[in-house]
Amino acid sequence: MDGTDEVGPAILRVTPTCVLRMDELEWRFSASGGPGGQHVNTANTRAEVRFDIAASPSLGPRQRARLLERLGSELRVVASDERSQLRNRELALERLRSRLAEALRVEAPRRPTKPSKAAKQRRLEDKRHRSETKRRRQGRAEPDD
Repeated sequence: MDGTDEVGPAILRVTPTCVLRMDELEWRFSASGGPGGQHVNTANTRAEVRFDIAASPSLGPRQRARLLERLGSELRVVASDERSQLRNRELALERLRSRLAEALRVEAPRRPTKPSKAAKQRRLEDKRHRSETKRRRQGRAEPDD
């Protein structure tokens, strides 16, 4: 078997270093709101997935600390966009994955730089050239038609 069941993969890969087991996710299904006729009254197509960040064994200490700081102790995602429960499950998983990935992303620190000597010279030479071009234009009168 390839590690999948009828819902999808047995794991959810959030980032290359963060993988969650699907049994850590808690699913709830309910009827979607809005119009839809008889189908909407009988089918529980709205998918809600919850992930307990604080109790997850899949997260490392740094990952857990970053997620707790940015998202809180539990992450809840809802999808009711589609008429199919399976498609809403997929949407909810993708939204969960993207929210976790965004929260785990580490911004690279900005290192201040300064322009090189050659770059400064090029900039000043370009300014001189542009200034000369504009100065030459001012002496010329526009021909009348």
